[in-house]
Amino acid sequence: MLKLIKYIKPYLLLVLTAIVLLFIMANADLALPDYLSKIVNVGIQHKGISNTFPDVLRSELFDRMAVFFSEEERVLVTAAYQRIEPSQDSSLLAEYPALAKEPIYVLADLSKEDRKNIEPIMARGMIITDLIQQMQKNPDSAGAYFDQLPFDPSQIPAGMDIYTVLAMAPPGQREQVLEQIRDQFETMPATLTTQLAATAIEREYEQIGINLARIQTNYILRTGGMMILLSLVAGITSVSVSFLAARTSAGVARDIRKDVFTRVESFSSQEFNNFSTASLITRATNDVTQIQQVTFMLIRMAFFAPILGIGGVIRAIDKSPNMWWIIALAVGLLIFLVNIIFFIATPKFKIIQQLIDRLNLVTRENLSGMMVIRAFNRQSFEEERFDRANRELANVGLFINRVMVTMMPLNTIVISGLQILIIWIGANQIAQSTLQVGDMMAFLQYSMQIMWAFMMLSMLFIFLPRAFVSGDRIAEVLETENVIKDPQNPTPLPEPFSGKIEFKDVYFRYPDAEECVLYGINFTAQPGETTAIIGSTGSGKSTVINLIPRFFDVTQGAVLVDGVDVRAVHQSDLRDKIGYIPQHGILFSGTVESNLRFADQNASEETLHQSIEIAQASDFVFANPEGLQAEISQGGTNVSGGQKQRLSIARALVKQPPIFIFDDSFSALDFKTDSALRRALKEKTGHSTVLMVTQRVATVKGADQIIVLDQGKIVGKGTHRELMQTCQTYQEIATSQLSEEELA
Repeated sequence: MLKLIKYIKPYLLLVLTAIVLLFIMANADLALPDYLSKIVNVGIQHKGISNTFPDVLRSELFDRMAVFFSEEERVLVTAAYQRIEPSQDSSLLAEYPALAKEPIYVLADLSKEDRKNIEPIMARGMIITDLIQQMQKNPDSAGAYFDQLPFDPSQIPAGMDIYTVLAMAPPGQREQVLEQIRDQFETMPATLTTQLAATAIEREYEQIGINLARIQTNYILRTGGMMILLSLVAGITSVSVSFLAARTSAGVARDIRKDVFTRVESFSSQEFNNFSTASLITRATNDVTQIQQVTFMLIRMAFFAPILGIGGVIRAIDKSPNMWWIIALAVGLLIFLVNIIFFIATPKFKIIQQLIDRLNLVTRENLSGMMVIRAFNRQSFEEERFDRANRELANVGLFINRVMVTMMPLNTIVISGLQILIIWIGANQIAQSTLQVGDMMAFLQYSMQIMWAFMMLSMLFIFLPRAFVSGDRIAEVLETENVIKDPQNPTPLPEPFSGKIEFKDVYFRYPDAEECVLYGINFTAQPGETTAIIGSTGSGKSTVINLIPRFFDVTQGAVLVDGVDVRAVHQSDLRDKIGYIPQHGILFSGTVESNLRFADQNASEETLHQSIEIAQASDFVFANPEGLQAEISQGGTNVSGGQKQRLSIARALVKQPPIFIFDDSFSALDFKTDSALRRALKEKTGHSTVLMVTQRVATVKGADQIIVLDQGKIVGKGTHRELMQTCQTYQEIATSQLSEEELA
């Protein structure tokens, strides 16, 4: 398949655009669990409070917090907040009702760096003051708070509070307490710090009278809106990528199929012997379809899965670093299962394409030989033969599908186990305040995205083997070198062109054959004359004339046309001078006219009519009301063998070439039609070189020269009368076909 990578080059821009869109889509998909986490953690649990320091707080709380600040920290915090007196700004009363009773501090417009600097300081102060406040409200449960504080509040003298004690403490002792507080907060999990700070801020906002419900609603709507927007982006990019992938894969398939067809069209008879028709059909259809499907999957999945998987791992570890091993365990199990399935299924993919070839072959033979099958009453045998080919293909297909369908339940087991493990371990961490509920939900979703990414890759690796097999089969056709090639510097045919053909000591052996089928063939076919070649079946008649248009090249000797070796001439120039009528008349689906114009698209109506009359085809062509527009079915199955041969002859006559080659083209004609056709041909082709292969002595009696072949050798040469006197082989053929009166 790697040999076909060049077909992607014209679509590199589409592929690069798809990769960019996949990156956008993956990031949009990866952002959704994070926003869900925020909705749960911040929007629901913390009522929309997203910071660990307040935007506004009462002066009383500010003063209490200041006790736990160092001089440097106090300066930073004081500069970050603006003190507002009750009488200073009455417009803030509606938003902050507590301003009516006491001053408040409102966060100033800070840079990101300033906010980062005050965040740990304010979070620490908010948490400590809130813990002390909760302890004072519920002294019976004070023990629950002692673990969060670096000192024992129960040791404070009666009538005094912690703030007064710390304010009155000597600087050294006070700094020691503050250092203990900082050390404890540094070891505190970030999630616990966030939760405690958000809870403290929530209580402070309630004291100020801020509408927490509005804050919560706005946060959820804002975050939910971002999720909707990201979902739309992911949806649009997904459709766009699918469109680009489909366009690219369809274009690649079109280009490959075109090149395969063009390559097959250039094959000589020798190359066709290496590939069966059924195999070529499969390679041009089913194999190309496999490449198309995998190209689509490569663009759609191969780039997306790594982005999603790697991004998911990074974000999942960011949510809960100590649960990374769960994902590693699940991915390891999935890779193990995919490898097992891969090694079981891959060998079968190499077999299935050959079985498709076999099924195509049996089907084509059954359809083309339907009349013969019925005539010999072999329907049951052919049904069994087709059924056997079908069952072999079905059994291999079922085996592959049975192996592959085990992927889904096994993946489901792995994914379900992964979910249970994450929820179990995550619940314990939530109980220990080291993980938030939203983060666990996000981690769960990220793990599913990671597993989905690996599942996509596993599906791709399962389909790739079959595509590689198909790619190799296609490359085998494309890389097949033509034995018959045009010369680098072709010799032009002389003008004017007469059409003289010479065989000079020609020997020919078919590829891979041990013996020659033609030995020392020497003769000349002159323009304006008819040269007939006759002989028994297998004597080499058709082989001789196939050397003229270079369907095969001679093994030894030379075939000359107007004194030029046919191997030195461009094939298209050579064949442009030849009107070839094959032994089995071949017609194409269309009309009578389209088949005749196959020889010359610009032929006039008069030429078409004249060719039909000479070929003795006017009796059935013009008897039809549709005339030249009469339909011809595929292969000409709606006309008889004789009609097919006459239309093939008419097609060659439309071309009006200087050389005519008739390869046993009169075999299906009755003697009367044969005789009339030859008389008309003599008049039409009077100045052309005519070569005629036949087994009928009656057909060649009037030929100017008759070549008699026997076992690949010329055993006689001359006119009918001369051969009847000098050639025993010809005499035997003639006496077996004609009476004494006809031979005279």
